[in-house]
Amino acid sequence: MRQFFRMLLLALVLLTVALVSALTAMRFAIHGREVAIPKLVGTTPLEAERAVAPFGLEVVVERQFYSPDVPEGRIISQVPLAGVKVRRGWAIRVAQSLGPQRVAIPDVTSQSERVAELNVRRRGLELGSLAQVNLPDTPADQVVSQSPPANASGVSVPKISLLVSRGPEPASYVMPNFVGQPLGSVTVALQDAGIKVGKVNVVPAAPPADVPPPVTPLPVPPPGAASMIVTQNPAPGQKVVAGSAVNFEVR
Repeated sequence: MRQFFRMLLLALVLLTVALVSALTAMRFAIHGREVAIPKLVGTTPLEAERAVAPFGLEVVVERQFYSPDVPEGRIISQVPLAGVKVRRGWAIRVAQSLGPQRVAIPDVTSQSERVAELNVRRRGLELGSLAQVNLPDTPADQVVSQSPPANASGVSVPKISLLVSRGPEPASYVMPNFVGQPLGSVTVALQDAGIKVGKVNVVPAAPPADVPPPVTPLPVPPPGAASMIVTQNPAPGQKVVAGSAVNFEVR
């Protein structure tokens, strides 16, 4: 028995040594593929690519900014920072300088969205975010505000964001209950409110329980003005706006 425990203890020791050796080898293998990122700020993207190529890294120019301090074409910032250790194949994201701001920010307010976009791009700028708002006193598709404002100085990003009017907010209604009413009169009422009639499906009436179903199904007649509404979507009580559609099932 003592010999058995001695052999078991030896096996456990050998297994522990093997596990420690495997973990150590794995750690060396992982860290052996790690490289320290060089400093890229101040270089051109081409110089940066040449600097990181021996380390198996990549350079991705993600953004461009105006900068009065960094010459045009040079890298302003990098992520990760210099000295950080990463694995080979890692992509370093950099921002490139456009030099000092030389382009005047145009005034595109009161223009249509399309004309404003053309004026922005004609000056070598980009269109930033686009937001829309309902305004009762402003025509639809008209630019009501921009950022940065016209003739702004010290702009960092060559983009102009726009706020565009969608015109007055459409009229809204609470959907009444049309179930049990004829389709013709309901259609007229909806059209007067600026609401469309969507899909109208005919639901065949269920035969009496004591009457066997026909061998050949009878054709379903198309919906007419006298068809009675059995279901509706949106349901009664829901809010709808002018221009939306209401679907019905009729018999």
